[in-house]
Amino acid sequence: MRLLVVNFYLVLLVIYLLIRGGEEMDIASSLVQAANLMLTGMAVVFIFLAILIGAIKLMSFLVGQEPEPVVTKSQSSFKAPGVSNAHIAAISAAVHQYRNKQK
Repeated sequence: MRLLVVNFYLVLLVIYLLIRGGEEMDIASSLVQAANLMLTGMAVVFIFLAILIGAIKLMSFLVGQEPEPVVTKSQSSFKAPGVSNAHIAAISAAVHQYRNKQK
């Protein structure tokens, strides 16, 4: 925010100088002044973005990554009506074998 205020005052200063010295300034000095103002503005934006990126990376480093939740294998007591325990065991074994092949 402070950089924005400084840039705003630079623009006001340039406008004041253009109005006050309008008769005695030629096109070359106006172009030099415009290029100087443009480069100042670009430098301010570049510095602001560099600080912003640095702050985001610093916060990311300080916070760190959240640990992955630990998955515990628990035997569920869920039993579907009409499905035998043998079928449930066969399906569980097939799913376990499929997952082991995927690793």
